[in-house]
Amino acid sequence: MFAPVQLRGGVVLPPDALAWRFSRSGGPGGQSVNTADSRAELLVDLTAVLWRSPDQEARVRERLAARLDGDRLVVAASEYRSQLRNREAALERVTVLLDGALAPPPPPRRPSRPSRASRVRRATDERRRREVKALRRRPDA
Repeated sequence: MFAPVQLRGGVVLPPDALAWRFSRSGGPGGQSVNTADSRAELLVDLTAVLWRSPDQEARVRERLAARLDGDRLVVAASEYRSQLRNREAALERVTVLLDGALAPPPPPRRPSRPSRASRVRRATDERRRREVKALRRRPDA
């Protein structure tokens, strides 16, 4: 039904890496809620994904560790009444998740120092605040 999905970094999600489970959606839905298995659960077998490098797989496993069930990534969709639309939503979520996990790490933060003008402003503000509070004290203290 679905063609291979191209992800970030040349990673390919082949159709045989995907497994589907269907069940009844919860919540209100009228007459069709108890008859249609519209909730779609997509299971992605990470061992069947075509990785370009072992680093990519390691990065995905590290970043999505909380969502993994062994070697499988599990994503569910049940917001639509149609099973087909829930399948498309689940596949879209998987691609967004994997693309995000495949993104390279951000560059390291370079710590900056406050400018001279900001240090002077801070000292001036502190002095002014001290003077205001001193005026609130009792004169004999």
